Order: sequence, then C-alpha cells, then structure tokens
Amino acid sequence: MSKPKRTKGDLSDLKQLKRLFGYTKRYRSMLVFGILSAAISSLLGLVFPQFIGKFVDKFNSSNAADLNTTIALLILVFFVQAIFNFLRTYLLNVSGEGVVADLRSALYQHLLSLSNHFFENRRTGEITSRLTSDIASVRGVVSTALAQFVNQGVLLIGSIVLLFITNYKLTFLMLAVVPIVILAAAFFGKKIRQISTTFQDSIAKANANAEEAISGIQVVKSFASEDFETERYNEKIKESFQTAKKRALYRGLFAAGIFFSMFSAISLVLWYGGRLVFSGAITGGDLSKFLLYTIFVAGAVGAMVGLYSQFQEALGASKRIFELLDNEDKIPNAANKAELADVKGEIEFKELSFSYDDDNPVLKNISLTAKAAEITALVGPSGAGKSTLISLIPRFYDPSNGAIYLDGVNIKDIELKNLRSHIGIVPQETQLFSGTIQENIRYGRPNASDEEVYAAAKAANAHEFISKFKDGYETLVGERGVKLSGGQRQRVAIARALLKNPRILILDEATSSLDSESEALVQDALEYLMKGRTSFVIAHRLSTIHNADRIVVLEDGQIVQEGAHEELVKQQGLYKDLHDMQFRNS
Repeated sequence: MSKPKRTKGDLSDLKQLKRLFGYTKRYRSMLVFGILSAAISSLLGLVFPQFIGKFVDKFNSSNAADLNTTIALLILVFFVQAIFNFLRTYLLNVSGEGVVADLRSALYQHLLSLSNHFFENRRTGEITSRLTSDIASVRGVVSTALAQFVNQGVLLIGSIVLLFITNYKLTFLMLAVVPIVILAAAFFGKKIRQISTTFQDSIAKANANAEEAISGIQVVKSFASEDFETERYNEKIKESFQTAKKRALYRGLFAAGIFFSMFSAISLVLWYGGRLVFSGAITGGDLSKFLLYTIFVAGAVGAMVGLYSQFQEALGASKRIFELLDNEDKIPNAANKAELADVKGEIEFKELSFSYDDDNPVLKNISLTAKAAEITALVGPSGAGKSTLISLIPRFYDPSNGAIYLDGVNIKDIELKNLRSHIGIVPQETQLFSGTIQENIRYGRPNASDEEVYAAAKAANAHEFISKFKDGYETLVGERGVKLSGGQRQRVAIARALLKNPRILILDEATSSLDSESEALVQDALEYLMKGRTSFVIAHRLSTIHNADRIVVLEDGQIVQEGAHEELVKQQGLYKDLHDMQFRNS
C-alpha cells in the first residue's frame, strides 16, 4: 500500500490569509463594491465632527439661518451614509456567506475523495467539527469583519489626518499611546490565537464523543451507560469551558487595557485642549472637532483590537481547514484514465501482497483468477484476510506488491469512477441513508424510472414488505435504516445493487446476522442477483456456498486450499475441519 501523504506544512499567516481570500474570486465584484461602500460610509462619517465644530461656533454667534443650514446638511449626509451602510452590509455579508459556502463545499468534496485509510485514523465528530464550528469561525473574517476592518480603517486614518490638520501638538499627545496598543495587540493576539486553537480542538473531541454515542445509542442503552457517556461528554465540555474562560480573561484584559489607554489619552487631550481654548490658541469648535476625532480614533482602535482577536481565532480555524484540504491521503487515479465499456468481469489477482502497515502483512503472495460470471467463495477463520482481499477490487486500498487485473487491464490503469461503476457491494452491515426507501434503492442510479425501482425491489424480495407500509416506497427509513429490520435492510441493499446492474458483485457475509426466515428470503434474492455476474462471496456459514464455482480457503493471509465444495470436503485440511465443525454443531 502506498504511503499516505500528509499535509504540506504550516502556512504563514499572510499566505493563509491570502489563500482564504482566494475563495472570494467568484464574488470579487460584490466584494469590491462592498468595500467601496464601506469606505464611502466611513468618509461621510468623518464629516460629522466638522458640522459639530461649525455648530458650536455658529451657536456662539447666534446665527439661526446658518444653524438651520448646518443641521439640514447634516441630516442629508446621514441619509447618504445610511444608503452606503446598507450597501456595505448587504454586499459584504452576501459575498462572505458565498465564500464560506464554497469553502464548506470544497472541504466536503475533498473529504469524500480521501482514502479509507484517512477515515480509519480520524473520528467522525472531529471531521464534522471542521465543517461546522471551524468554518463558522472563518465566516466572520470574510464577511462582517472585513466590512468592519475597512470601515474602522478609513475612520482611523481619516481621523488622524484631520487631527493633524486641526492641531498637530494635540495629535502627537493623543498618539503617544499607540506603541502601547501595538505591543499589547502582539502579545494578547498570540495568546488568544493559541487558546482559541485549543478551544476548537476540545470542542471537536466533545463532538466526536457525542457522535459516537448517538450513532451507537442502542449499545449505550443496552449497557446502561448513559451516565458514563454523559460524564465523558461533560468532561470534554468542562475542558472547553475552562479554555473559554481563559480566553475570556485575556480578551477582557486586552480590551480593558486598550480602553484605559485610549480614554486616558482623550482625557489628556481634553485637559491640554481646554488650556489652548482658554489661551485663545484654538476655538471651542476646533476643540469639539478634535475631541470627536479623538473618540473616533479610540473607537476605531478598540474595534480593530476586537477584529485582531477575531482574526487570530479565524487563522487558527483556517489552519485546521487547510490541513484537511492539503491532505493527499488518496487512492491515485489512473494517469491515462482508461474507461472500460464492455466489461466481461474476469478478475485476476497476481502475486498480490498487502499490509496496513509495514510490519504486519495481511495478504501474502495471492494469485487467483475468477472467470467471468463465476462465483468465488472466500472462507477461513477471522483475520485470514478475506474482507481485505475483496476491498482491493474496488481500490479502497492498493496492494503493497502485485496487481489486480479486470479483463486483462490493471485496475490501477482504469479511471476510479469507471472501475467502481462496474462493482456492486452488499455488506454484512447494510448502510442505508436517511430518506425514503425509493431514494435508497435509487442511490446508485438516481435517474432510474419508478418501474425499474419496482422491478429491482421485486427481484430482491423487497416489494411485498415495502407495499405493506402506509407510505410504500416513500416510507422514511430513519437514520442508517433504523426503522427497518435487518432482513428488510439487506433486501433494500440488494435491490440497490440490482438497479446498479454491476458486472462484478461482492457479498461480504450478507446473511450472517439474519434469522432463518430473513436469511432464506435474502439468500433467494442473492442467488438471483449473482446470475451472470462475477461474484465474490465471503461466508462463515458454509451451507450458503455449496453451489459456488470455486471455494478459496484463506489462512493467515495465504491461500491454503482451492476447489469446489465436493473436492474440498474429501480432502484433509482447513475447509473440511470448518465444515465438520459447523455441521457437527448444527
């Protein structure tokens, strides 16, 4: 098996941010107009202190006509600003939500392309947490946070420029706190990002525990383990809560420090500006303008500090998202992507070996040919490698050595979707999807007609029980088909495989967990399903494979016997031992 390739490594913050905003390409025009609207809205906001300064001076001169004109113009400015505020909010939110939707879709699509090996080493709850909470953290950066950043950035720069124009001495006094703010942002931002990453990881672990317990609720209840699962989940939530409290502490200290620094500067400006008014160096209107711009600067700095914290959290979340997107643990598709149209179904395993890791080979030098339309049964003790061998046919894994050929073509040279389109699988534990019975049967062929669905269900001995349901084929099966019995689920799965009409069929202990009545119905359906198809059957009940064209006996990853049933029971060996043991106990 080829070694899985892991992630490309940590991205720098700048590259990470650039990559994140690379998803804005489809919404670039909306984003540009939204940013322009935010900038214009903020520039109009900078006009307000100018009007206040004039208001104060006009009020002192008691010129009512000028005062009326000033207020009328101020209302007009507010109206125009409101229009651009609407455009800013709407355009940036829509483009931001679009970016997040595209990112979520890209991540989901990528996850589905990863190999079985990836999912065997990850918990489902952790993966879904990346799709939900991590992407939710990113949402703010590419929507509302971007609008706020532009808005507050224009206010900050514009206010500082106008402060210098009004009085440069007062401006230098006010800006004395800026180095303190920058140092605090660097220190607290790093801490908040580290804590936020830990918080998201703890939530992912809690989600993983919850998902496992909910999906296995019958096992939980059968062992009366509700209290245990509750306590296990609560421990993870408590861990995340402690982390959240620590993050809140740093946020609070950060915000309080910035608040004190900025408003201390405003107080000094008020003190020094008042002395300048008393000396006649500036007017009361100028001081009013200056104080308002100073408040704008303080507000903008405070907002930028909050955005910086949000930005750090989003970087931590996007890092985990990109780690998944960069994961290359995939089964490589064929370079030339050959597609087989007229498939006969002959399968040849040639000197094949396989191991999940380098130290423990599961299959050793397997050579076997299954002719077209032939039924090949695989038997042997648990751990012999039966399920592993058949999982190599649809390339859920690739062999460590050797090759598999379909009609003489190495399956590595066949386009993956094309290869799998010719293979049908009926596993022991049938996986149905929440939805209707008809949707589940149609899963492999969404465009199949109703008549084709009904025909497949009849052939699978499923039509009778389906028709007895009040809603018939529109009956909801529940999550994982929980509303159906084991035999009913298996027959729906057989109907699904029949509708797909594959040339190669894999049956992995498809009747082992059923009662006698259900087994008889399912076995009858399976025999119909296997007609004319190259079939591989794994069975512990040897009575179900007497009619197989070839029985292959595996032990410790090797073929130890091969032949028809009548031949093998006459030989001394593992098959006869298994056969005698089963029929002696029956």
